[in-house]
Amino acid sequence: MADSGQLGRITMTESSGSVMRTMVVFSIAMCILPISSYFITKSFVFEGIFGMGHQNSYFYAAISSIVVVHIILGLFIYVAWTEDSKPMPQFKRD
Repeated sequence: MADSGQLGRITMTESSGSVMRTMVVFSIAMCILPISSYFITKSFVFEGIFGMGHQNSYFYAAISSIVVVHIILGLFIYVAWTEDSKPMPQFKRD
């Protein structure tokens, strides 16, 4: 049977992996989604569907990418806040 020190290290390592995975996923999303939403909304939505000129489409596409950044940040804060809400098991100490 493992002593309580080893159990604590195992739990901490699993928790660190989960935190690192969450951080990597949101970092990749923060790099890719705002840039892609800028170009997609500029080309297809504002210039294609709405028929706006270049000056107006730049402005509105920038606003849409800022909204995407705020959504990603809000989701990250929500996930980080609720991630550690699971109760930790209590181990018997002798």
